[in-house]
Amino acid sequence: MIDEATRDRLIATAQAARKQAYAPYSHYAVGAALLGADGRIYSGCNVENSSYGLSNCAERTAVFKMVSEGVREILAIVVCTVNAGSPCGACRQVLIEFAGDVPVWLVDETGNGRETTLYTLLPDHFGPEHLPGE
Repeated sequence: MIDEATRDRLIATAQAARKQAYAPYSHYAVGAALLGADGRIYSGCNVENSSYGLSNCAERTAVFKMVSEGVREILAIVVCTVNAGSPCGACRQVLIEFAGDVPVWLVDETGNGRETTLYTLLPDHFGPEHLPGE
């Protein structure tokens, strides 16, 4: 269970990360914040590229930061967009790699939005537990 103060810190971190987004093509700035199993918050923003396929989403940026620091488990997720948008399919799959059915808050730039779970966002998911020997 994530307490209200931690949720509020995650939201504020995602809002701050959104301000760092590099989105000159889509003009859709996204910030993400993850609570790692180590208790630290990892943030990320989307970084676009003129060769569109080379762009990276905020959620994956945050996951890669977390993993590069040696943490392999996500306890909670916040995604901040202008309209409380949901993560793309690729991000949902990457998040599943490091999280169970954790809480996910989808918020707008003012912090308003909704709470859901990762399994709700990606039902019938495929994860490490589906591989032989896992």
